[in-house]
Amino acid sequence: MQDIAALQELLDPLFPGLMGVRLVSLAPERVAAEMRVRPDLCTTGGILHGGATMAFADTLGAVGTFLNLTSGKRTTTTDSSTKFIAGARVDSTVTAESVALHRGRTTMVWQTTIRNAEGKLCAVATQTQLVLDAAG
Repeated sequence: MQDIAALQELLDPLFPGLMGVRLVSLAPERVAAEMRVRPDLCTTGGILHGGATMAFADTLGAVGTFLNLTSGKRTTTTDSSTKFIAGARVDSTVTAESVALHRGRTTMVWQTTIRNAEGKLCAVATQTQLVLDAAG
């Protein structure tokens, strides 16, 4: 099992780090994180941008898959579907939980729920991660 601090260190110099994604808990079947809604992640009106929401969810599904990879494997997202339900305001914090729906040898499917500071459901994303050989 990956140490949460070590995995956060891997994410920090990458796009998730740029967005401010902070891992909260890790398990092979569940990943949780939070992200501050900054003005540069918003649309007009100070609401979290849909693309930022999707990238947040994609990160959690990828992290979940990463936790389940065997040596010599890597992953990439093959498809993702997001349903937007409510907004999250600037200067608040959104939380996300991603749970494994399927953890197979060649694909993994994760469903991520994102909630605003009031606990209201903002989005549900379902994604498929392909498991590939690291070399190639």
